[in-house]
Amino acid sequence: MIPESKSYGEKEMYDFINDPRFAGIKPFESKVWLSSPTMHGDEQKWVDEAIQTNWVSTIGANINEVEHLMAKYMDCRYAVALSAGTAALHMAARLAGERLYGQARPNAGTLTGKKVFCSDMTFNATINPVSYENGEAVFIDTEDQTWNMDPVALSEAFNLYPDVRLIIIAHLYGTPGRMEEIKRIADEHGALIVEDAAESLGAKYKLNGRWAETGTLGNYNCISFNGNKIITGSSGGIFLTDSREDADKVRKWSTQSREAAPWYQHEEIGYNYRMSNIIAGIVRGQIPYLEEHLEAKKAIYERYKEGLKDLPVSMNPYDEEHSIPNFWVSCMIINTDAMCMSVCGEQDYLYKTEPGKSCPHEILDALTAFNAEGRPIWKPMHMQPIYRMHPFITRNGNGRAQSNAYIKETGAVDVGADIFRRGLCLPSDNKMTREQQDRIIEIIHRCFKTS
Repeated sequence: MIPESKSYGEKEMYDFINDPRFAGIKPFESKVWLSSPTMHGDEQKWVDEAIQTNWVSTIGANINEVEHLMAKYMDCRYAVALSAGTAALHMAARLAGERLYGQARPNAGTLTGKKVFCSDMTFNATINPVSYENGEAVFIDTEDQTWNMDPVALSEAFNLYPDVRLIIIAHLYGTPGRMEEIKRIADEHGALIVEDAAESLGAKYKLNGRWAETGTLGNYNCISFNGNKIITGSSGGIFLTDSREDADKVRKWSTQSREAAPWYQHEEIGYNYRMSNIIAGIVRGQIPYLEEHLEAKKAIYERYKEGLKDLPVSMNPYDEEHSIPNFWVSCMIINTDAMCMSVCGEQDYLYKTEPGKSCPHEILDALTAFNAEGRPIWKPMHMQPIYRMHPFITRNGNGRAQSNAYIKETGAVDVGADIFRRGLCLPSDNKMTREQQDRIIEIIHRCFKTS
């Protein structure tokens, strides 16, 4: 029997296993993850070397080699290894603020009192560094062709806030944004770009007829080695630049801003952000397998695209002419007319099953029941409680307070909110077998069955 409705707060999940729609499908014996670390053995060699040589802190051969290899792969001059992608983003935001507005007092951030245009659909690590530096994020709506910052909305934002001089853009789920248009707009307004390539290591974008790595397209660029990324150190990140001055500044700030004195002397605020030589050992062992991971992720995306083509859904899109994603996470979005009734609260949700229709949370619940991990799409930043009072800009201008009880609605579209409502992240682990993925595809099909 099909359930009437299902809410997150129930003590027991609906029994998908015994639902006639799912007859014959068995749960996975071991969990199929969204995107878990894939170790190859080389990582242990470099970690052991760090321990055996007693270089286990923030200095050592592993750090030096990771910086060398990443700068070479990315085709940039300098790479600075840090404790997290978030640390790299903070350093990038601080550098940008200092370049634009001058050196800050020790008790203030370099973006104090300044607005910053930011990607709206992203993880909060992209945005929080603006607050670390006492700035105010202004969220730019998403466009539906790449699920990234909309250049049209960005242009509208400059019309509303012409004094803004900094843009922070993230490449969602490994898909490059429209960097050619965004860079042109930035140049027109004398703005700098912080590029958050945390999710897109290995992705490429065709800029002015030349292919370049994401993570080299902004004025300040960052990637992540978090545990779920395309390659991992369990944690860690990299700041990338062609400026030696910027690289040296980040090295200084990330080691507590110690001055060249025989005692501990500090003339600037510093941070404990340098990468550990042990973490660097894991990253060093992962780097040779980056291309292998990229190929596996692409194959997963293509199998989903083929296996789901007969359903009223589509995969997360990308600009085929100008970009090559790294396919870090495969996502899908349900057609509007194929959505069953559903609603999300702040920490729970409710949906009503309807024949021939489904919704993200029904599919996610079904995957969970069969021991596979999916996730909702990133909830847009302008919808997050902490940032609900921040400006939000769409193609039509101000995206806040557009409803009115007495006049016809403007017809303004919140693209990011719509993708969040209809989209979900599919299991994308590169250790997932074809048989496992075929079973996941079948589970998704069964969610749309009429009986």
